[in-house]
Amino acid sequence: MTATDPSLTALTQGWCALSLLHGRIESHIERALQAKHGLSAREYSLLDVLSRQHDGEGGHLQMKQVADAVVLSQSATTRLVTRLEDRGLLERYLCPTDRRGIYTNVTEAGLKLLTEARPTNDAALREALDEAAKKPELAPLVQVVETLTAPVPV
Repeated sequence: MTATDPSLTALTQGWCALSLLHGRIESHIERALQAKHGLSAREYSLLDVLSRQHDGEGGHLQMKQVADAVVLSQSATTRLVTRLEDRGLLERYLCPTDRRGIYTNVTEAGLKLLTEARPTNDAALREALDEAAKKPELAPLVQVVETLTAPVPV
């Protein structure tokens, strides 16, 4: 396969369209969350992921799982957790059965902010998708996004 191979060009064009759609959505959500709630899109995602934890087997996520869920490196996730902890939105504590493990939970203040921010996030997502659907190169991707369901984490 060469750099001028038509199938590679089509693949590259598809990837560029997907990247463009993602960037537009993320930027739109970021602006809305920052303006109304002082949260970045990554901070919102982290609060959302951690708010779904529960006590019991498999209820708490390891930092690698959290990093994978918010699509960041482990070190970037740790820095993000620290920032939100400093703001009183998260708290860390030692695992009661394994002193090497550290759990991160959303505080009451974090849950309140997440609850307030969720409609903003959802509305911004809808707006971004509606705007992207007007672009012929993005419309097929928007249709796919609208039919997807999130995989259940294992």
